[in-house]
Amino acid sequence: MNIQGLQKLTLLDYPGKTACTIFTGGCNLRCPFCHNAVLVLCPDAEEGYKEEEVFDLLRKRKGILDGIAITGGEPLLQKDILSFMKRLKDEGVSVKLDTNGAYPEKLREAIDKGLVDFVAMDIKNSKEKYALTTGIQNIDITPFEESVKILLEGRVDYEFRTTVVNGFHTTQDIESIAKWIKGAKAYHLQAFKDNFLLGDIHNGEVSESDMNKMAEIARQYLSNVTIRGI
Repeated sequence: MNIQGLQKLTLLDYPGKTACTIFTGGCNLRCPFCHNAVLVLCPDAEEGYKEEEVFDLLRKRKGILDGIAITGGEPLLQKDILSFMKRLKDEGVSVKLDTNGAYPEKLREAIDKGLVDFVAMDIKNSKEKYALTTGIQNIDITPFEESVKILLEGRVDYEFRTTVVNGFHTTQDIESIAKWIKGAKAYHLQAFKDNFLLGDIHNGEVSESDMNKMAEIARQYLSNVTIRGI
């Protein structure tokens, strides 16, 4: 496992859990507004953390930490991610996975084997604008569609989320996404914050009123829509 970051305590990354968060290096996408750009462009920039450091932390804080959030980068890029998750489950830890949905086979295997308890999948944009938003020309969205279908089966707790960026997302895009994931348990619109970026984005933040309009449109198709970061 290429573990580039370790947050020893979070009350935010894993809903309902007192958890730690690990950040894996590397991603298959190049979203211009990525807030973990170093993990994407320089996945081996730091020496990183050994797996045993994570397990030592979990054992030392047993009874305090009851979950771990695995984020990135894209965690499912890691060749040994499933065996790592199995070790976590064997330790009695609840596992949350953040993913962009590009690897449905691994996602399904993790769910089938009971290796994950909660999945947060990023929906980057409407299907028509995935190439623009992910920075990958001629991107095949079939894997992302398959991952959506897997989560909509409801065999694991999950949420969908979209980081809303001025110049990339419109109310029409949010409506298209809501139609795509219709019936989903939860959908969160995340407010973009101008921070460390892959691209040179100016005025990317969306106003609170526009975020509210987007949420109202999404609620025509989804029962649980929230806004984060406003």
